[in-house]
Amino acid sequence: MLETSARLLRLLSLLQAHREWTGPDLADRLGVTPRTVRRDVDRLRELGYPVHASPGTGGGYQLGVGAQLPPLLLDDDEAVAVAVGLRTAAGQGIEGIGETSVRALTKLEQVLPDRLRRRVGALNAFTVPMLRGRRASAVDPGVLTELAAACRDSERLRFAYSDHTGAASRRTVEPHRLVCTERRWYLVAWDTDRADWRTFRVDRITPTPPHGPRFAPREAPAEDLAAYVSRGVSTAAYRATGLVRLLVPLEVAREVVGPSDGVLEAEGEHSCLLRTGAAGIDVLVIHILLMGLEFEVLEPPELTERLSWARDLLSRALERGESAGPPRTVRARRSPDGAGRTPGTPSGPSAG
Repeated sequence: MLETSARLLRLLSLLQAHREWTGPDLADRLGVTPRTVRRDVDRLRELGYPVHASPGTGGGYQLGVGAQLPPLLLDDDEAVAVAVGLRTAAGQGIEGIGETSVRALTKLEQVLPDRLRRRVGALNAFTVPMLRGRRASAVDPGVLTELAAACRDSERLRFAYSDHTGAASRRTVEPHRLVCTERRWYLVAWDTDRADWRTFRVDRITPTPPHGPRFAPREAPAEDLAAYVSRGVSTAAYRATGLVRLLVPLEVAREVVGPSDGVLEAEGEHSCLLRTGAAGIDVLVIHILLMGLEFEVLEPPELTERLSWARDLLSRALERGESAGPPRTVRARRSPDGAGRTPGTPSGPSAG
């Protein structure tokens, strides 16, 4: 039986590596008769692999496309390439891909031999990605897969945590789900010491194994965990909160407002609601203005008052600027030795 299973794996590997094989070629590679090849092909079909056969002297066997994805066989180099690609996608928090990458990476790393784990680790440790724009936080893919495994196995998790003020604490939680945005990863978990649900930023988590024991999963704190985390990190965590009506369709607002910026709610065909928060009412004013969208304040009244104050302040500044006329241009004077401008003399912007 063991010999038959090994031969089936070898046959599957050959079919995956080559577009089409003749029966005699496969029999020669496997050291069996063409009749045994036919029986082994039938076994692969029973396991869900769509192996097509064409009759005649020029016919052969070909692995086709099926309705479901069967298990794949990867050689060492292919396994390393897939693991590195998954780690890259997971660590960059690509929306819609990152969470799936973590699940796949967890499955793959569980079966990788030690020699391949070392190769994957070396590639990641000594590779520096050049990303578009600035990332808000760097997440270790190894930590992500460790957290994902704990969620999957319903295993208590122990870690050191640093909150937004820098205060350190040690936590023991029952992990439930990982939630990702384009910029950050969050762990939703039941905090056993505080007897309540908590949301943790993954880049602030340092696992401290051993983990365990197993636990019976609780009912999630919300049906929509993405909205639950968005409310927690964009609104509930801040001292000043506000509700505004954005005078643009929901689809347009989503292009500007990310999950960590606020919670969007559908309202009408040409408008939507935004709940958001900030450290203070003045910061909230700036936060909303920088979105660059037309809006109407619904609550609180203090937000309308500070917007009026900001409007009057900006209006007076613009009036003074208009009445003063265009600014006077002062040319830079050369120093006596001709090496540069005289200290204290205004000049234009310099080129780096």
